[in-house]
Amino acid sequence: MDLFSWYLFGWGVVAFVSLILLLNISAPYGRFNRSGWGPQIDNRIAWIIMELVSPLTLIGTYLAYERKASSLVIVFIMLWGIHYVNRSLIFPFRTKTDGKKMPLLIAIFACCFNSVNGFTNGYWFAVYADYSVEWFWDIRFLIGFVLFVFGFFVNVQSDNILFKLRNPGEKEYKIPFGGFYKWVSSPNYMAEIIEWLGFAIMTWSSAAFVFFLWTVANLLPRAISSHRWYKSKFNNYPTDRKALIPKIL
Repeated sequence: MDLFSWYLFGWGVVAFVSLILLLNISAPYGRFNRSGWGPQIDNRIAWIIMELVSPLTLIGTYLAYERKASSLVIVFIMLWGIHYVNRSLIFPFRTKTDGKKMPLLIAIFACCFNSVNGFTNGYWFAVYADYSVEWFWDIRFLIGFVLFVFGFFVNVQSDNILFKLRNPGEKEYKIPFGGFYKWVSSPNYMAEIIEWLGFAIMTWSSAAFVFFLWTVANLLPRAISSHRWYKSKFNNYPTDRKALIPKIL
């Protein structure tokens, strides 16, 4: 293993530790925001900054270290960018978060997290990636691409359902219905995990696989906490819904 491989291994260990911590402590943003985490900033501004860091870091790293251009790598970077353009420039302006805040500390942590993952994947693409044009027809690319597109579709669909829950001026939480909300409380988290699993398979990259582990570490505990919150807040919450995986978890 070279130095970068050890770096990825260490980053993966940190993901496992974070998973354990987040299963016991709900990150204080969104419905779980609470005092005691220092100064707070506008939720929309925080989302834009901390999510936009990822594609900018990935592209900057790739351009800084790139050894030879690859059409496949460009496709992978574009897919990464499509996800984060939605997350950083579309999602924040569609969600009804006027007046909501987020701890500055959480936004800083998220910026660091996205910077590291942007760097590791950009560096892997620039230095280690070696795809031939035949990779477009490799079973790993085809399966991964289908998973990524499916995950992105369900992610956007689930967000759209949430956006339509409240009328203008309403701030109360409601029970979402439709789409994959029929089976799980957090289909948007489920979909994002599927997206990055597909990306890891499609790229067959150790950096992408570690990022997938981080996605699970962040979103699995969040989905479990959200499921518990829904059940405690609404007496009529559907009893057959699971937190993240239909019929299982």
